[in-house]
Amino acid sequence: MTVRLSRAEALALRMTALLLRPHPTARPTGVADVVEWFGAMQVQDAASGLWSLGVRLPGATQADVSAALERREALRTWPMRGTVHLVPARDTRWMLELTGARTLAGIGGRWRQLGLTLADGDRAGDVLGAALTGGGRLTRAECLAALRAAGLDTDGQRGYHLLWYASQRGVTCIAPHVGTEQTFVLLDEWAPEPHRPERDEALALLAHRYVRGHGPVSRHELARWTGLTVTDATRAITLAGDLLSPVEVDGEPAVVDTALLDAPRAPADDVHTLPGFDEYLLGFKDRSLMLDPAHAAAVVPGNNGMFRSTVVRGGRVAGTWTRTIGAKAVRVTVHQLVPFDAALRSRVDAALAAYARFLGLALRHSW
Repeated sequence: MTVRLSRAEALALRMTALLLRPHPTARPTGVADVVEWFGAMQVQDAASGLWSLGVRLPGATQADVSAALERREALRTWPMRGTVHLVPARDTRWMLELTGARTLAGIGGRWRQLGLTLADGDRAGDVLGAALTGGGRLTRAECLAALRAAGLDTDGQRGYHLLWYASQRGVTCIAPHVGTEQTFVLLDEWAPEPHRPERDEALALLAHRYVRGHGPVSRHELARWTGLTVTDATRAITLAGDLLSPVEVDGEPAVVDTALLDAPRAPADDVHTLPGFDEYLLGFKDRSLMLDPAHAAAVVPGNNGMFRSTVVRGGRVAGTWTRTIGAKAVRVTVHQLVPFDAALRSRVDAALAAYARFLGLALRHSW
């Protein structure tokens, strides 16, 4: 039976799925739990990624989250849409193989513009594989130097594409930063016991994880997030079977994690200060449940893919915030998109104080 949801009910369930409200079955206690819950979390900005984890692990500090990533509880790589995500270590290889095929197939035109060939990409993988074997860990600059020493041109965007290709092919992955520098390691050494499901099992697993962490969502949203075809996305939902249930939102078909149907659907008035690059907005093409279209330009200025951090009240974007991190304090400025009364300002202050505690810094705040 298809459950019909109002937009308010759908938003309440979605915020629960996103682990921004208490969930009836999910009780994440660490980084591995959160990343596995979502299947993948977009983290092209490393600092945003740390807070995306921290906001879902109340009481954790940035040092705690960084230590968990050093323990390889999750890895960063480019599994979908050519975008960096955190993924469970043991699932990295099958996700690359399942979602990366279409991305790799589409690089020809851009690589011709850059003067790159697949032979260059394979050569880069060989060079980096040799340089990193035996527990090696190189910064981005050191990787590019190794490629240049092997005769590969890394000028312009070529270096980025060669590093991306090596990770896309499963040779390397992105390790945590050393200081401010991105580092690379061998995937086989950081994920030595990969899970290797058959394709249908992998499709079902990916569909379930996306839907349980974002639902209610449509098959088209699943296709967009994964980079799969709509045909594959539809099949993936079917393969997930009873783990997913059909719903309607404003008459449009969608699916949710079956366990989520037991979650409270009443609107809540909770307040969050979320990073810009968070699954809360980036996990969807249609963001109208969470974001008034009139405010879209304030959240994504120029529609250029650079998302500002958001103040969220009851699941809806109410403002944005910017921060400057110093040696002893983080300075935050809030920009209101709707009027904030004194009570809401106090609650936003409390949410930002939690962010400052996560960083281990004092909070300096201006409105």
